[in-house]
Amino acid sequence: MTRKVPAKAKSTSNNAEYTAKDIQVLGGREAIRRRPAMYIGSTDQRGLHHLVYEITYNCIDEAMAGCCDRIKVAFNQDLSVTVWDNGRGIPVEIHPSTNLSALETVMTTLHSGAKFGGKTYQVSGGLHGVGASVVNALSSSLKVNVRRDGKLYQQEYKQGIPQEKVTAIDKASDTGTTITFLADKEIFGKINYNFDTISERLREMAYLNKGLEIYLRDEGEDLEKTFYFEGGLTSFVRHLNRNRIVRHHQPIYLSKLVNSTAIEVALQYNDGFTESTFSFANCVNTVDGGTHLTGFRSALTRVLNDYAHKNRFLKEDEPNLGGEDVREGLTAIISVKLTEPQFEGQTKAKLGNQEIKSLVETAVSEELSLYLEEHPDDAKRIMEKCLLASRAREAARKARDLIIKKSSLDTATLPGKLADCSEKEPAHCELYLVEGPSAGGSAKQGRNRRFQAILPLRGKILNVEKAPADKMLAHEEIRAIITALGTSIDDEFDLSKLRYHRVILMTDADVDGSHIRTLLLTFFYRHMTQLINNRHLFIAQPPLYRIKTSKLEQWVYSDQEKEELLRKLKNSKKVQIQRYKGLGEMSAEQLWQTTMDPASRTLLAITVEDAAKADHIFHTLMGEEVPPRKAFIQAHAKSVRNLDI
Repeated sequence: MTRKVPAKAKSTSNNAEYTAKDIQVLGGREAIRRRPAMYIGSTDQRGLHHLVYEITYNCIDEAMAGCCDRIKVAFNQDLSVTVWDNGRGIPVEIHPSTNLSALETVMTTLHSGAKFGGKTYQVSGGLHGVGASVVNALSSSLKVNVRRDGKLYQQEYKQGIPQEKVTAIDKASDTGTTITFLADKEIFGKINYNFDTISERLREMAYLNKGLEIYLRDEGEDLEKTFYFEGGLTSFVRHLNRNRIVRHHQPIYLSKLVNSTAIEVALQYNDGFTESTFSFANCVNTVDGGTHLTGFRSALTRVLNDYAHKNRFLKEDEPNLGGEDVREGLTAIISVKLTEPQFEGQTKAKLGNQEIKSLVETAVSEELSLYLEEHPDDAKRIMEKCLLASRAREAARKARDLIIKKSSLDTATLPGKLADCSEKEPAHCELYLVEGPSAGGSAKQGRNRRFQAILPLRGKILNVEKAPADKMLAHEEIRAIITALGTSIDDEFDLSKLRYHRVILMTDADVDGSHIRTLLLTFFYRHMTQLINNRHLFIAQPPLYRIKTSKLEQWVYSDQEKEELLRKLKNSKKVQIQRYKGLGEMSAEQLWQTTMDPASRTLLAITVEDAAKADHIFHTLMGEEVPPRKAFIQAHAKSVRNLDI
């Protein structure tokens, strides 16, 4: 999209009247409602889900403290959400600093809670103390019930404002907290929770807290799931590898308590070529990693190299295994629970505690070394996998170095078939990856040359899920994509070198187009994940139909939209319907008007809210095993739209 720059303000005499009274100071509630994305990331479905997670994290904190073993989450008929736990219940007595009930303080005051002093919660995911108050401020209504001291207490809120004092309304035979909130439509628009997405996150929470039961129900759709895992992280790894051929039967489980920090790791190698490693800190999914992930990777590389040299898998004069070699085909979970986590941002995507790196590195080194010595058969299978990866990696190194060298801003080294744009500021540039030379030609003619670049792709790119690194980097189309973007891939990926801040996949609306799009998404997810995490990847939405009468011409993007339009035009004569299966069927002008013009086009942003689920789907659809793919297609066949046969 183009971006309009506001004209520079003219100097007027009114500027002299700028005084202290013009400065706005927003209270906590007003600040949250004015800038909700600062606290929950966005106001789309992802932000809605974050509300559920924030309240659930408080229950998880009770579980980690050993005071809760059951959690219930329910989507109600009226679109509200209820979260119940059997923890200790939020205190209700008067808080000495606010002179309000402790419950009201927690629900209305930013950076309040029992997680700062370290006495009530040794470990906690909700460190910032803003979760409950943020959810409250962004809800049109919220009700809290607390079961504590033999009584049932209640308080209700409207858009974060208390409607009454905390009141004891009944007796209680147990303890715990129940919160029911209705997300505010003024903030979020349409309220629509995804049951599968929420269930995957709750499944993770149950894996990370063995012995905790989490129940999820959707009253509207009559769906329910219960999660309970005695195996903890070991069960998690088995779940992730359930459709893969594993190198050793039992996952390796490592755990150690260092002072007040609990470190748990489970890992297992499979015959694939991709790494599936997920890290958590106090049960928070740190999608951008952090010091715990760095410590684990360092220890893994060092321990396997030491074992390889000691047991003569590597000769003295042979180079060490690289980090990518020891992580190929690895599925691993790293979980740390610590007293004072330092997350980067409220959405907690990355752990920053520097001391955790050395703690994890030492713990994993000691425990993994011991395991390999005690399980030589497993160690041999792992070594064979790593050495095979190393040989393939060496064959790919020269190709990668060449790509990295070419991935500079020097346009003379860019792919010859790339039609670049004249704009040099990446934030204003977009790259279309277009299926086929015919559509590429139309796109080149119809584009805005100032900010739109076109890279035509010939045929289907390599399925990277089945290919080792050397074959992937030998593939011409993949090399062209990497060079055009300028970021390199995998460990060498550098987002700051991205030449286009919108990378747009534009394929035909048929079976082949869908397959090409899936192949491209697999490549980006496996080797340029940050491109997706930072919302730089999009899918263009070309029209499926052109409907024309004597008085109008309209482009239609779905079968449902077509049927609705035809009902409106039922009295019109000579209605012409043209079905577009290929981009090449449109002229350059039509392609610009329908699919490339920022003023009228529709782009679908690619996001990955649940990395573990995405990892499973990509492997199921693109991996070697046929039965899981067949089962997946059969299970989701009724959800297919715009099927072309």
